[in-house]
Amino acid sequence: MRSASDDLTTRARIRDAAIVCFARSGVDGTSLRQIASMAGVSAALILHHFGSKEGLRDACDEFVVASFIDEKDAMTGAAAAEMMRAALDSRERWSPLLEYMTRMLVDGSAAADRLFDALLAGTRNMLERQIADGVVRPQSDLDATAAYMTLYGLGPVLLQRHLARSLGEDGLSTGLLERSTLPVLELFTHGLYTDDRLLVAARAALQRKSGPRSDKGENDPNQDPDPPL
Repeated sequence: MRSASDDLTTRARIRDAAIVCFARSGVDGTSLRQIASMAGVSAALILHHFGSKEGLRDACDEFVVASFIDEKDAMTGAAAAEMMRAALDSRERWSPLLEYMTRMLVDGSAAADRLFDALLAGTRNMLERQIADGVVRPQSDLDATAAYMTLYGLGPVLLQRHLARSLGEDGLSTGLLERSTLPVLELFTHGLYTDDRLLVAARAALQRKSGPRSDKGENDPNQDPDPPL
């Protein structure tokens, strides 16, 4: 008789095989027969455990979301460097999850929304702590900053093939991330521009009012001039 632990092991094996197949070919491009072949089970057994391909996809989504939310929470702790090194040294484990996440985030599923929202919340909390500690400058719009920081963090994962290709590396490797460390820190620490002229100009432009001219006419510093005829 099959034990409960056997069922759990089989279920996990099917799920892991599905993650690899879905990441490689997408949900629509993957058949239950392909997943069954990789997992060493029958297609009927997949249906027994998950009910349908959509049920299997939901299980994969939840597993990947839980994996990255847990890692995101842990990465904000004191052991961040050690955990990052462990992830780099375990590419065989993490590559399928990263590839699956790449597809999931652009598919627009509910699970993808939960994952992005969790990463966004973690990034915002991190920025709040760093601002309070004096590590990061106060931001004019913390929500927008957190959103762009989250997108920036996901960029190397979502576009890892192009990033690696542009720098002559083989995938999201240890060498690529080590090479990226100083340029990224230089960008965040020193910025790109040598002065704040563009920032000042943009702030002034955004503060100006558009629409009908006020009674002050051309003497109103907040009024855009009439467009040329």
